[in-house]
Amino acid sequence: MNHHVLPPLGLVLCTGFLVPWLLVRARWAQQVPRLALTVWAASGTLFTGSAALLPAQLILPSRTGHRLSDALFALQLPHPERLSHLTGREYVAVAVALVVLAAPLAGFGRTLLRARRERRLHDETLRLVGRYDPAIGATVLEHDRPAVYCLPGRSRRVVVSSGALNTLTPPQLAAALAHERAHISGRHHLLVAAADSFSGVFPHLPLARHGGTAVPLLVEMTADDRALRRCSRDALATALYALASGQAPREAFAAGGPSAALRMRRILTPQAAGHPVLRGLFTIAAAGLSAAPLIIACCSFPN
Repeated sequence: MNHHVLPPLGLVLCTGFLVPWLLVRARWAQQVPRLALTVWAASGTLFTGSAALLPAQLILPSRTGHRLSDALFALQLPHPERLSHLTGREYVAVAVALVVLAAPLAGFGRTLLRARRERRLHDETLRLVGRYDPAIGATVLEHDRPAVYCLPGRSRRVVVSSGALNTLTPPQLAAALAHERAHISGRHHLLVAAADSFSGVFPHLPLARHGGTAVPLLVEMTADDRALRRCSRDALATALYALASGQAPREAFAAGGPSAALRMRRILTPQAAGHPVLRGLFTIAAAGLSAAPLIIACCSFPN
């Protein structure tokens, strides 16, 4: 068997099973959501690349697999002349790797296109029934229930219901608007779409199953942190309380929603002692070291 299968196998096991197990139990993830989102995104990328490389290394002979590993780790694309002289087994390995790689990419593309279509239809409706208020820089929609949400992507728009204008104080409204604008500027819809499509392609994988739940919550917490740069904790927490029952389209980001209670408690509760970033980096290092034995075993074999 080609021993160069060991590094991608180690990365698949580490990113697909160990990392999500550590992340869902880590308290630091909700204290530094941007770092946690980076770990989720990096794990998904590494898993996809390793899962595509794994069957290719199973098919290829040891010497060819060694060249492939060296090229990937050195980030060197193969020369066109080398591609024209591939053997039949190498063509099969490349085809299998591309198929495995194309599955999550195609799912991500479908999710983005579906969400864009739904947001465009909702944007067209808002142009008919909503009115733009330059004082708050948002579209006002006549509705008694307080709600604040945004449409990200090309149809960038923050929407505020008339019920929210009547319920929220000016500091609370400013906090809710800052939260929604953080979603738009951070392009958070791309992360949520990636998590949704990944969980659809790998429904039984722990990385996909836990990530599909964790990423939307971490995105909301990241927007909360961005909003806190411009508003007080009390203003944002009370705005979330007032907007908790508000409704929004499925492809929009709402300031309230089902996660409002958890986020309110996070905003109002002081962080525990210890530096969460250091704990996060320690967790990442521990997960990375778990794949080291397989990589060392691969390097110990002669080529």
